[in-house]
Order: sequence, then structure tokens, then C-alpha cells
Amino acid sequence: MRVRRLTVTVAAILVVIGGTAAYVVTAATEANEPAANAEHVSQAKTGDLLFVDLAGGQNRVEKLAGGGARTSTELACQRFYVAGGTSACLKLAGPGPSYAAEISRDGKVVKTVALPGIPSRAKVSRSGNVVSWTSFVTGDSYSVPGGFSTRTGFYDVRTGETAESLEHFAATVEGAPLTARDINYWGLTVGSDDRTFYATLASGGFTWLVKGDLAAKTVTSLRRDAECPSLSPDGTKVAYKKRIGRLGPWDLAVLDLATNTEKRLPGTAGIDDQATWLSETELAFAAVPRDAKLPAVHVTPADGSQPAKVLIPDATSPSPVM
Repeated sequence: MRVRRLTVTVAAILVVIGGTAAYVVTAATEANEPAANAEHVSQAKTGDLLFVDLAGGQNRVEKLAGGGARTSTELACQRFYVAGGTSACLKLAGPGPSYAAEISRDGKVVKTVALPGIPSRAKVSRSGNVVSWTSFVTGDSYSVPGGFSTRTGFYDVRTGETAESLEHFAATVEGAPLTARDINYWGLTVGSDDRTFYATLASGGFTWLVKGDLAAKTVTSLRRDAECPSLSPDGTKVAYKKRIGRLGPWDLAVLDLATNTEKRLPGTAGIDDQATWLSETELAFAAVPRDAKLPAVHVTPADGSQPAKVLIPDATSPSPVM
């Protein structure tokens, strides 16, 4: 089998780049100003939903209160997530363009990590101790010169450990060590112990759901064809996107880790996102609705009992305050 790095689909790239171009000039200016706007996020209350508004072209983080009131903050992010008092804002950091993950704890910026490419995914462990991100990277493909791949890293708020990539982790795939040059990761989600994680591993044109250990720096494959996993709050289920047919679009599926049973969720076709658990029974994700140009935040029962429905038009990066 010819070794190559999995190339990210052109459609997904264009969605991300389109969202970037809309505000690149103003955001590049704002990137050089003091980042004190995370304080607005720290004032959110349990039951609120934070998200990135795409309609105005500024990618502002907004808050949907439990009662339905919607307010805007001054924080501009391409991808955003908050948990346990820690927020991650993947943002434009300057001309070029260049990007960074701005990590705040209780409203104060504690770390800024330069990103190698366009922001794609952001997560924070429920405790707020581990922040993870994925970026699209250009010129990093073995199969297509100048093509796109992904790079996934994490930051440990407690120790200050920063990993720019997981590609040095020891990988076991389908029972054998995997040492191919084209190993590629995306969509990191960390459990309640702040070391167990799930992610997507790609190599040789295949993708796997893997379970890993941040401390031991190891990963082991669980099953093929599962991308952008998201671990439920109680750690018993993993939601991920899965292709409909060999070349079709993705829809959302939920895997019960105890029984190893998988359920596809109706009304989720077209998802290209790392889903978010709003509770043990409900998920949110971004997808472009029919007859729309921008993604919208959708919600769906995790048991598949009802089709997904649009909650917030022209929005992405749903993040519940728990």
C-alpha cells in the first residue's frame, strides 16, 4: 500500500477559508490589541450556550441565555469552546494570515499558542484542565504537493505542557504497531481523568476512532470510519461523524462504549463538525442547511428519537456552560 498523508476535502477547506476571509482585515488589526474580552465569557451562567456568530462577518462569540435572550461579546474567534472555567479561542493572530489558540482561565488569558494553519476544531476537557485544537495545514501532504492535512495539539493548564502534534504518539492499529510516515490526527476529546482521550487517526486512506493516553503517549484503534469524536459528559458514549456510503456526506452517529453498539442519528446528514454534548441526552453541531450559505447550530437527541433541528442560524462552535 502506497504511504500517503490523508488530504482534507476541498469542500471543508473552502467552508473554513470562506469564514476567515469575511473578517480577515479587521481581525488582523484587533489581533494586536490587548485580549481582555474573555472576561465576558467568564460571566456566562450554567444553562447558557455560547457560540460563534457568522452572520455579521466578525465571528463574534455570542451567548444564548437559558431564557432565550441573545447577547454579543467582544471576543472574535473562528472556533471557540469553554468548560470548567477555561475557554479556548482559535483566532486570527496577525497578517499572513497567522493564527493562535488563546487560552483563558476564569476570564484571564494564561497562554497563547501559535497554530500552524487555519483553525478547525477546539475542545476543553470538562475540568477545564486540558485544551485541544486541530488546524488545517498547507504544504503538509505526501500525496498532493501543496495540499492540506491536519495538525492536532493540546495544552495542559496545570503543568504547562504544550504538544503541537500527536504524531509522535505510539500507535497500535488493528492489533499491530503503525509507523507509517503519513499518520494524521484530528478531533481530540479528553475524558474526566484529563488523560484518557479519543481522536481520529488517518493513514493510507483509512480513518480510525482511537482511544489514547496523554500521559503514556499511546493510542489504540477501536473501529474504522469514525471522525471528529466527542465524549459524553459521563464518559459512556462517543459521538462522531460517519460517511453515508463510501463517498457520501457524513451524518452523526453515537457509539455506546459498554455495548459497542452504534446508532446513526436522523436529520444530521451534511455535518462537518465535532459535535458537542449539551447534556447526557442532547447533542449540538454545526452544518449547512439546505438553501443556506452559512452553517447553523443544530440540536438533536442523542438516542435518535427525533431528527435534528436548527437552533441558531448562521452560527458555529456551540459550547454549553455546565
